Amino acid sequence: MIEQLTKRMELYSNSLQLRSLRQQVIASNMANVDTPGYVGRDFDFAKALKNANGQQPGGATVLRTSGSTGLATTSGAHLSTVEHVGALQASAKMAYNVQIQPSADGNSVDMDQQRANFTDNAIRYESTLRFITGHVKTMLNAIQGQ
Repeated sequence: MIEQLTKRMELYSNSLQLRSLRQQVIASNMANVDTPGYVGRDFDFAKALKNANGQQPGGATVLRTSGSTGLATTSGAHLSTVEHVGALQASAKMAYNVQIQPSADGNSVDMDQQRANFTDNAIRYESTLRFITGHVKTMLNAIQGQ
């Protein structure tokens, strides 16, 4: 029972950290909009979240080693340990943005697209925070018997 609660919180935690990382990447792109030759970067959030949660594309869970303690997960029934942000960054495979509108200086950042991405990611970040808050409130109500 407790494993189901912790797995959901781990999913929310990984999602929040990846949203934060994506916000940093988008902000970096926006900051370099006037840098000649700069190529914008981004990553596929869904793939990164699957990788961070140890799932293969088919949905099977990969038994992974925790980077913080060096302990190996040998059974699916074990509680997972907290992973470093570095592991999440490794799961987010950065790719270069495709240049939609050519520019004279070779910069591939489309400011309108970056603003839309930034806003969308910010809304999804806020939604994840609300899910976490709701989940914690539900668990507290269940524990208190309300």
